[in-house]
Amino acid sequence: MEKPTVAGKSPIGVELEAGKKYAWCSCGLSVNQPFCDGGHKGSGFSPTIIEAEETKIAYLCTCKQSANGVYCDGSHNKL
Repeated sequence: MEKPTVAGKSPIGVELEAGKKYAWCSCGLSVNQPFCDGGHKGSGFSPTIIEAEETKIAYLCTCKQSANGVYCDGSHNKL
């Protein structure tokens, strides 16, 4: 499988609302980072759907290299 595009080299802090679903961009092509805007069409990628368990600020990955899924693990520091 092709590698995703690095959309950024730092996470984006977003407020997630408990019980709400979000579509995280897995391809790096969305202009609405860290969320999907449909820019993946034809790329072989699809968004990752997450449901917030609690209302909180979460730091979502924009480098698309995180071993922690949608959540930043610091992988951007190695780019």
